[in-house]
Amino acid sequence: QVQLVESGGGLVQAGGSLRLSCAASGRTFSSYTMGWFRQAPRQAPGKEREFVAAMSWSARTYYLDSVKGRFTISRDNAKNTVYLQMNSLLPEDTAVYYCAADRLEYRSLIVDDSDYYDYWGQGTQVTVSS
Repeated sequence: QVQLVESGGGLVQAGGSLRLSCAASGRTFSSYTMGWFRQAPRQAPGKEREFVAAMSWSARTYYLDSVKGRFTISRDNAKNTVYLQMNSLLPEDTAVYYCAADRLEYRSLIVDDSDYYDYWGQGTQVTVSS
């Protein structure tokens, strides 16, 4: 059974930092793009989770414009774990953060559409106070 388990969320003041972790089990994900998405509170019904960052199997990265320079995605394939280092956090970063695994092995492009990701964690809450 494939499982993705996020951890590391919490409450932090604006300008602070958090490091999220996503530990995978049941499958080796070294050949898959891994991504982070988020869903803000009181989000409009039907609105998809927002793409935040992803790292391909070849270590290429792609970020949401608003987090570039503040967030860094990384992965440790030996631990089957992906990380999201979040610095200079803003109140608008408040959301539940989810990690996800691309459904296609060795995909050549990084996709920012949640429909392309098959496996999801349960989410971890990040709250940034002003």
